[in-house]
Amino acid sequence: MVDCASPFSSAAFRPEPVPPLTPAQIADRAAHLALEKKARDILILDLTDLTSASDRFVVCTAESETQVKAVADHVLEGLAKDGVKAWHVEGLEGRRWVLLDYVDVVVHVFYSETRDFYALETLWGDAPATRVDDDAREIA
Repeated sequence: MVDCASPFSSAAFRPEPVPPLTPAQIADRAAHLALEKKARDILILDLTDLTSASDRFVVCTAESETQVKAVADHVLEGLAKDGVKAWHVEGLEGRRWVLLDYVDVVVHVFYSETRDFYALETLWGDAPATRVDDDAREIA
């Protein structure tokens, strides 16, 4: 019989549970994963005071359909490794606008002309925005 208080019991070797990431952490992680695949014009829009639909949008641009898929796949895989699974994914087949829905965070990976056409950052112009690049900074 194994004594549960024994330092050799399986409970003693069980890792501490990792707390879930906050929406701000998910958005930041997604933006940096997109940056790793050379996405450009990466913005994190803070929608917490503007809508109950989502807390954050991450918006980025890719220069080709191949890069759109590569960025989206890298974000999906990277966040999955962090224990964050997408609730819904749209657009992987068309590769013009891929939407990765994490409920509180929505990642938009745009082909450049598609981003120009929809101009999400203009639609959410009241949202505080943070640009993510090698020198991340908040913008007005």
